[in-house]
This record gives sequence, structure tokens and C-alpha cells, in this order.
Amino acid sequence: MSRNAGRADRSGLEAALGHSFTRGDLLGTALTHISGIQGYNARAQSYQRLEFLGDRVLGLAVSAMLYGEFPQATEGELSRRLADLVRRESCAEVAAQWDVGPYLRLGPGEVQSGGRGRQAILGDVCEAIIGAVFIDGGFEAASALIRRFWEPRMLSPRRALQDPKTALQEWAQAKGKPTPVYSETERSGPAHAPRFTVTVAIEGWQPADGLGSSKRLAEQAAAEAFMSREGFGPPPPAEGTEP
Repeated sequence: MSRNAGRADRSGLEAALGHSFTRGDLLGTALTHISGIQGYNARAQSYQRLEFLGDRVLGLAVSAMLYGEFPQATEGELSRRLADLVRRESCAEVAAQWDVGPYLRLGPGEVQSGGRGRQAILGDVCEAIIGAVFIDGGFEAASALIRRFWEPRMLSPRRALQDPKTALQEWAQAKGKPTPVYSETERSGPAHAPRFTVTVAIEGWQPADGLGSSKRLAEQAAAEAFMSREGFGPPPPAEGTEP
């Protein structure tokens, strides 16, 4: 698809969204990066205002979904789930699912530097499109769009909602136990590639060990080992990777 064709014919994008715009100018604005506008009023003609609105609409719609889907969840858990679902990376993934790249209106410099696939731009455009749908069809239309693409992510999170140390600490607190204590028990390997062994202890429970290329990773691994043994918590990532 040529750049000009992408501006003129957005029916493919509308089909992906599941929303046919009555005001095509709204979708056009939602797809316009500030680099694609010339003149003193460029910001007002770019997607920035729609992005601002769409961010709030997304937060409200996802919050309502979470509230209904997880009736036993605490405010803290709901907040963590919300943060994961509305983060820029999640929005960029949805925008990529819509394949918005060919439709973006970018300046030559942004095009040459790979702007059509840049996560920051895709995340912003995703929110701008939600804002455009809200203005064009109301909250019901925007909420339907959000549910269609965010509900599967809500039901099957792509990331652990918490890092293992935080999850273990909250578990201990819920049982009335002191904060877990982490102790370095062994360090091996050369100075440029050390290996750490850390033990985590909670009063009244058997300690657990973790191994990692840094103390932080070893602590995370120890928390994961403890939770795995006790049968709760997120699945562990591959050894030596950041959670």
C-alpha cells in the first residue's frame, strides 16, 4: 500500500477495528504524527489530543472490565492488572495487531527511521484511535472495541503481574509473617561472570535457594523457588533473565 493510498483508503483498518467511522477526519487525525504536520498549529492537528482522551477512556473501560471479572480481587491486584493492560507496550501490541503502520501519516525523517514500527508511536496511536472511536460512536462503541482486544489479554496476562519478591512479601504479610529475609550464601565464578546463591527465609517456613548472575536475580529466583514449592505465585522465567 502506498503512503498516499493509506491516507485515502482506511477501510482495511476500520475492518480490523470493527468500527466504521462516520467522521473520517477523526481517524485521519488519530493516525497523524506531529512530524507529518507543518505549521504553527501542528500539535493541535496531530493525534496528541485524541491520545490524551483515549488514554482516559481506555483506563475507565479496562477498570470496569477488571471490576466485573475479578470480584474477589483486592484494590491492589486490580491496580496491578490495570497497569499491565494499559501500559505503552500493551497498547503498541494492539496497534500492531490492527496493522496501523501503513496508515500512519509521518514526516520523511520518521518514515526513514522506522517510525511505522516504533513502539512509542504505535502505543500513542492506539490510544488516539480509542479517543477517535469515543468521539465518533460514544463510550459504548469505544468500550466494545476495548473489550474485543483487551479482554483476551485480561484473561491471559502476557506478563507476571508482580515481580516474585513483591508477590512473596505480600503473601507473607497476608499470613501475618515478617518480611522475607534474603541472605547471600555463596558466590562463585570469575569476577567478570559471577554466580550468586541467595537463600530466602520466612519465619515458620523452610528456606528456599535461588541462583543468578546477580544478587537481584538470585533473590528473584529464591522467591520463585519458595512460591513454586508452596504452590502459588507466577511461573518462573528462564534462568538468568530479568522478570
